Amino acid sequence: METLLIDHVRQAIADRTPLCIQAGGSKAFYGRHCQGEPLEVSGHSGDIRYEPSELVLTARAGTKLSEIEALLAANNQMLPFEPPHFSPAATLGGMVAAGLSGPRRPWGGSVRDAVLGVRLLNGRGEVLRLGGQVMKNVAGYDLSRLMVGALGTLGVLLEVSIKVLPRPAEERTLVFELDSVAAATRQIEWGRRPLPLSATLFQDARLHVRLSGSAQGVQAARAAMGGEEVRSHAGAVRSHAGAWERDIWAEVRDQTLALFLTATPLWRVSLPAAAPALPGERLTEWGGALRWLATDESGETLRQRVATLGGHATLFRGHDGSGEVFHPLPPAMLALHQRVKQALDPHGLFNPGKLYQGL
Repeated sequence: METLLIDHVRQAIADRTPLCIQAGGSKAFYGRHCQGEPLEVSGHSGDIRYEPSELVLTARAGTKLSEIEALLAANNQMLPFEPPHFSPAATLGGMVAAGLSGPRRPWGGSVRDAVLGVRLLNGRGEVLRLGGQVMKNVAGYDLSRLMVGALGTLGVLLEVSIKVLPRPAEERTLVFELDSVAAATRQIEWGRRPLPLSATLFQDARLHVRLSGSAQGVQAARAAMGGEEVRSHAGAVRSHAGAWERDIWAEVRDQTLALFLTATPLWRVSLPAAAPALPGERLTEWGGALRWLATDESGETLRQRVATLGGHATLFRGHDGSGEVFHPLPPAMLALHQRVKQALDPHGLFNPGKLYQGL
């Protein structure tokens, strides 16, 4: 499969044919539309190399996330950033290309934090090995992490090496009935304390907080924080009183809550946790630092308001793929992006316009 991909790319270089990289398609909605010939990479999968004692996994980029997570779970380990799947077809390469992290991200780190190295097919038809396969690799520039969130605009991911972590010994979810101001204050206060937080979610006057860690640490935090407890079991959640509830963290991770299914444009907004609520705000995560807004407000107006508050905004769903989806880059940062693109993909071959117009 790798030889076929190399031949396909080299022919595209000769013909000056732009390519749209595709695999599982679970995140095809994310970013701008790509105009080009499809380059199917989902068949480049498997060849998993995994040593649980080393906390590192390496696999071909087309390998399904579900397969990787099942293998990790069998060894009581996990991907620390809790990546969204959106569909069973989600792949390791798509996870890296999109760079999206789930509810655990502020406490477990991001996708970029976990990537140790990649093998990349660049726009010259060359296969490059960037980074390494061990945690102590520090040689040279860390170009491998540039692939995270690049949406395939810098090359075709062939292989990814990623850091994994042990699963926590215990997890509990607490629920608090609070208004938005009280919820924000409480989250900021908890963030200053040595509590084993691993996720927060505020919606409809209910603040969900997940605790993860040692049994003793989680129990001590539970006693100090109060709230109503719900417990996870076999993909469901049971309240302290014994009633079964849905697994709210899985629904947030994979965006199956009603909020995410709205026909109104959905914005993903990153802000300081103490920033005030925005019009159209439906749900907050990450201790208040990640906001989801459903609004028809113009992108220019919303982004100006968000920038004033020290954040940035992405039009996540509900767009036609032709306008700018991501927050505009300052001129110096855009020029840097263009130089990196020119170095790795000089003919503008891969996913043209997917990230920003002209890239």
